[in-house]
Amino acid sequence: MIFNKDIDRSCAYCLSGTRISETEVACLRRGVVDAAGSCRRFKYDPIKREPAHMAPLKTDKFTPEDFSL
Repeated sequence: MIFNKDIDRSCAYCLSGTRISETEVACLRRGVVDAAGSCRRFKYDPIKREPAHMAPLKTDKFTPEDFSL
């Protein structure tokens, strides 16, 4: 869940950090750091968290009759 209180700390979704690449974050306090790292000033920002991708829709089992009224 995105708003779960028991999340793993990560600079990638900290309020003080801005992602600059897949593995690096520009932190306002510590400079350029590893995205997987964290510090004691970590503040969770749920907007920066990316949800998991949805499973692809399996359209091969649908027929045109399924979509008619």
